[in-house]
Amino acid sequence: MQTVKMVVTGPFNAGKTAFIQAVSEIDVVSTERKISSEAERIKETTTVAMDFGRITVDDDLVLYLFGTPGQKRFDFMWEILSEGMLGFIVIVDSARPETFREAKSILETFRAYAPTPYVVAANKQDMPDAWDVEDLRIALRIDSKIKLLPCVAPDKESVKAILLELLYSILEEMNEK
Repeated sequence: MQTVKMVVTGPFNAGKTAFIQAVSEIDVVSTERKISSEAERIKETTTVAMDFGRITVDDDLVLYLFGTPGQKRFDFMWEILSEGMLGFIVIVDSARPETFREAKSILETFRAYAPTPYVVAANKQDMPDAWDVEDLRIALRIDSKIKLLPCVAPDKESVKAILLELLYSILEEMNEK
């Protein structure tokens, strides 16, 4: 049995937990805590350590999904969670341009941890104020060779499409070695 560790990262409230919950075949192990700061009251809870989900692709392949906390004060968990990852997904909230710079910084941080394949998921594409994927590519200065894909995190098919793209990239890289 082959296992593949993927990390799901991105800024606070980008949709990481919803992304993992959409596809996990187990109840997601989550470290959500109530938010104490009024400044961060976009939602009621936040991930403080990680989210964990699992997907069995077939008899030979299982994906382990590790979601990182999005808040800077919990970034010490990022390096720990990145150990042994074969690829990662950066989730960007397409409807909140004020988070784009942070998303780009997180992407660069994870690229520094390990030179593994990655994709960028332009989440919340179902919202009226979501940026178009190609406009987002320009804003984030993401090379045209990098997969930047539209996403709606609670939608299982949307999430599966992104996971498959990353999985193909990982398998392609493994075959080159």
